[in-house]
Amino acid sequence: MPTDSPWRSRDFRTLFTATAFSQLGTNIGYVAVPLIAVTALDASAGEVGLLATLSTVAFLLIGLPAGAWVDRMRHRRVLITADLVRAGLFASVPSAWVLDALTLEQLYAVVLLNGCATVFFDVGSQSILPRLVDRESLVRANAAVVSLQAAGNVAGRGAGGGIVQAFTAPVAVIGVGVLYLASALRLALPAAGGARREADGAAPHGAGGVVPAGADDARRGAGGGLAAQIAEGLRHVLRNAELRALALTASLTNLGSQIVNTLLPVLFTRELGLSAGVLGLYWAAGGAGILLGARCARPVARRLGHGRTLGVAGLVTAPTALLVPLVDRGPWLWLAGAGWMLVTFKIGVDNVLGVSLRQRLTPDPLLGRMNATFRFMLTGAIAVGSAVAGLIGELAGLRVAMWVGAGCLTLAFLPVFLSPVRRRRELPQPWAPAHPAGGPAKERTTGV
Repeated sequence: MPTDSPWRSRDFRTLFTATAFSQLGTNIGYVAVPLIAVTALDASAGEVGLLATLSTVAFLLIGLPAGAWVDRMRHRRVLITADLVRAGLFASVPSAWVLDALTLEQLYAVVLLNGCATVFFDVGSQSILPRLVDRESLVRANAAVVSLQAAGNVAGRGAGGGIVQAFTAPVAVIGVGVLYLASALRLALPAAGGARREADGAAPHGAGGVVPAGADDARRGAGGGLAAQIAEGLRHVLRNAELRALALTASLTNLGSQIVNTLLPVLFTRELGLSAGVLGLYWAAGGAGILLGARCARPVARRLGHGRTLGVAGLVTAPTALLVPLVDRGPWLWLAGAGWMLVTFKIGVDNVLGVSLRQRLTPDPLLGRMNATFRFMLTGAIAVGSAVAGLIGELAGLRVAMWVGAGCLTLAFLPVFLSPVRRRRELPQPWAPAHPAGGPAKERTTGV
């Protein structure tokens, strides 16, 4: 394999496989849960908006402290526990359906608690990745993970729509729980005994233990109380012009896309009279756009430069978001789908290059808190978008809400385009270790 290939690390392969199961389950649930609310429980646009809000509000409630907690924990155990909790929650939905006891209130509780578990899984998996691969492999590793997430969007949402159409939404939720359980088992039963050694704090890097030796030392090195550690993560992101721009652009993107996505099940099934399968395929087209963007990110960045690619991708694709609210039956469905695919192409590029840049700009002991700060802002924007979608959908109609979401997507590229990110030719060099006195690490900058 190439020397910069992340696939040389058994730990990375373990994490990748578990994430594949988790992503597939998440995307099937993304289609099935709102369709249960709409078709089985006759939920209104406002109730669907509340359901979507509760599914992501956990990042606003516990997102920041989760980063500090994860920095103190063994990441493999965090990921396994999160998967087991999510599997149990989704198993409760078909059980209640069989007993004719399923209610909107139960769905609200399931998505809220599932969101809490997802906070820890997402922060933990993003924080562990830079420790499983060499710094030279980081962009390729992120490209692989983003491609996996995009493939999960295509396969999971496409399959989710088909399963709902063929077997009903509660049956599809059974598959969600099984896939989360498979993810937990993959993390708990790696190919070698390294994970057991890691549990005792002795696994070497790349030996199959998912958390390499020294990672816990780095986490324990973070001093101060919980509030001080959270504040340190916030300062690191908000005082750095590049990290701040990346966070603002991604937050606006999430806000706009969530306003659109929250109301699509209502728009497709009630106003347009389209099936769950068509909805799943529409969302799958967005996943295909993310996959294509993720695969193009590295070669385009080599030619244009890392930061310029982030800026140009937004400038070129932003106007296509205005095609999305035109969705209708016939040719307009294809036109809106093409616009959505181009919007998500830009998201795929951002996910690879933006995540790699923010990881390179952050020392290892701060990775959990940096990722938690981003997840707090990004997924918090999703929670706000869900609430805004439900409110506008109830008061002004579905189409008005779709145009508001499209407007956010059109303007989302501006923070990065107007920031120092656009002038960055290459990723910065890895952070040097902190000096013995415990002072801050220094970045060796190049290519700006």
